Amino acid sequence: METATSLPTPAPPPIATAPRPSPGQSTLDQGRALRAQGDLVAAATALREAIRQDPDLADARVSLGVTLWELGDLDGAVEELRAALKRRPDSVAARLALARVFLSRQEWAAARAELDSVVGRQADRTDAHFALGVVRYAQGEVSGAIDEYRQVLAADPQQPDAHYHLGLLLTLAQRAPEATPEFLAAAQAGHGRAQYFAGVALATGLGVPRDVGAAVGWWFKAADQGVPQAEEALAQWRQAALGRSRRGPAERQAATLAFQDYRASLWKDFPDLARGDTVGGALLDQGRVSEAIVVLIHEAAALSEPAQRLLETLYEDGVSGALPPRDPRILVYLQSAAAEGRRTPPPR
Repeated sequence: METATSLPTPAPPPIATAPRPSPGQSTLDQGRALRAQGDLVAAATALREAIRQDPDLADARVSLGVTLWELGDLDGAVEELRAALKRRPDSVAARLALARVFLSRQEWAAARAELDSVVGRQADRTDAHFALGVVRYAQGEVSGAIDEYRQVLAADPQQPDAHYHLGLLLTLAQRAPEATPEFLAAAQAGHGRAQYFAGVALATGLGVPRDVGAAVGWWFKAADQGVPQAEEALAQWRQAALGRSRRGPAERQAATLAFQDYRASLWKDFPDLARGDTVGGALLDQGRVSEAIVVLIHEAAALSEPAQRLLETLYEDGVSGALPPRDPRILVYLQSAAAEGRRTPPPR
């Protein structure tokens, strides 16, 4: 009979060990960090080294493909992304990146195949549906593109680019009353071109009551973001207000009131100021010179004669210790006013 001491000793349980990291992972992390810093050439070098260290590291190939796309090497990007998909056919990141490269090359059918594969796996991918909107429009499927942007907005109702593109497509589809709320939603989110189209809709009464004053406000916002069509719209309505266009007396009055309303609205942004001839002048009185210049330019562009005269004085004399003469911002405005025939060219 065996004693307790003679029983066999049980083997100890196996010790769990963490999986060994890929030899290229740290180099991949370095490449990603370089790309985030904007050093794309160095990033591509590091990512190639990560692939040399571990040819099966699909994430490195995806990152390299995206980096090459950003560098403009589209053929190289396609090669790396396809290599990544051979190793990981289920990689959504690789398919999305490959679709973007095909979009850059306007290879619509190839881009659509990748995007369809993505939404087949992840139906709620708004970035894929947005890209499909671009592709389906390019392929002549306006209604299909509209559906894609609506799917984006169903998941993310605040997406300004989707609202803007949907507005454009609805306009193309002769559905302007439906387009206007989309432009307004994007405009309220700060989308510059949507602000321009929102102004057009309000000025013409497309889908909303006509409101030239609100249109002028949106055009000023769009012009501040560098939208040239907004500058042109403002210039046309200034000519109407000054009686220099073919618009009739009613339109001239509407334009005059619109610019008056806009100038009045600027006071709401500075409730602490004592009312005077101009908001910009009141800001100057408080020593807020930088703010004053921006506001005075807006007021003068909205046909404020006091603001115009004050800008001309500031351009010549400056403000001691705060604004040198010949300020370039004022010069740009004065040149534009001269180009419209509202002033003589400023002295240099």
